[in-house]
Amino acid sequence: MIIDARGLGCPKPVLLAEEELNKIDEGIVEVLVDNEASTENLGTFSRKNGFYLETSKENNYWRVKLVKGHVGDVVGDERRPDAGRSAESTGEQETKMNLLLVVGTDSIGKEEELGKTLMKGFFETMKVTGEIPDMIFFLNAGVKLTTLNTDIVPVLQEIEAMGVEIFSCGTCLKYYGLESGLKVGYSGTTNHIVEGMIDFRKIVWI
Repeated sequence: MIIDARGLGCPKPVLLAEEELNKIDEGIVEVLVDNEASTENLGTFSRKNGFYLETSKENNYWRVKLVKGHVGDVVGDERRPDAGRSAESTGEQETKMNLLLVVGTDSIGKEEELGKTLMKGFFETMKVTGEIPDMIFFLNAGVKLTTLNTDIVPVLQEIEAMGVEIFSCGTCLKYYGLESGLKVGYSGTTNHIVEGMIDFRKIVWI
């Protein structure tokens, strides 16, 4: 089964893949997408559901292959190390991550200039104390912090180096014309927030 999801924004490619995979007990579903954010979200979806995943780039699009069932145990005549084993049988236990921080603004509070100073102080304090979230997701005007704000970008780069995953909303980057201006982290989608309701113990919005 091949799904041509080129031109479709997230989470549509993931929803289409999920719909087709739910129809079969085992088999292969290939999804064609034309943006990297969709490939990342399909990868997350695949890992969460235990599907084998292969991604290849062809010209101006990606081909993402998701394999469900026993056909996923052997790919290219090579058996996956975890094939046919559950998390319990491998001694692994699924655990939730602690904190997802969602940043929807580039300024804290009503006074914009003061708010920008407070925002910088917030991230600097986070870096110095080591009290960091597992993931930070920037959306709306918050994406200006990962692109335009030359004071905060270096701080965020240091926080990322401490092991924090950083994503900026792809739709928001496009809205502000900042798609090529991302200086820290990766482009993402609101799937990170939706999945975060399950994957994280706590979500904090600022």
